[in-house]
Amino acid sequence: MANISLPLLSALLWAVGLCLIGGLMTPRGPWYASLRKPPWQPPGWAFGPAWTLILGLAAWAGVRAWDVAMPAQQVDILIVFGVNALFHMLWSPLFFRAERPDWALGEVPFLWASVLAMLVALWPIDRTAALLILPYLFWVTFAARLNLEIVRRNPQPRPFPLQF
Repeated sequence: MANISLPLLSALLWAVGLCLIGGLMTPRGPWYASLRKPPWQPPGWAFGPAWTLILGLAAWAGVRAWDVAMPAQQVDILIVFGVNALFHMLWSPLFFRAERPDWALGEVPFLWASVLAMLVALWPIDRTAALLILPYLFWVTFAARLNLEIVRRNPQPRPFPLQF
């Protein structure tokens, strides 16, 4: 077996971990089936492969940049990928577990900004790596539009669980 580098292993764990957590936090039960969705929404089966490809490209971007980055830039890479992982992991529980598309929509700008931060941080290090982030940025933009449309089509949110 070939030696696998720590950056490559870390990137693979980042991508696989986000895919697994995202999948586990995305139950498509009766509540989701009852939502009114736009006709242009991709079929449910398309989301897994899309996220796998997108996060795989982002992991590749991280490894490419890491291999040529200066130590201070490597810290920046860790920070932007870590912040992105946090915001990436928040969306599905808000949308699917809490059954609050409106709360998930409120989280989207943070997720989108974290993806943009990845692109911006990688650009001076390796422009090809930065460009590998573009599908992620485009997909989150598309997903934000889809989330907005679901909120518009389903205006009655569940009651807030806490009373003030």
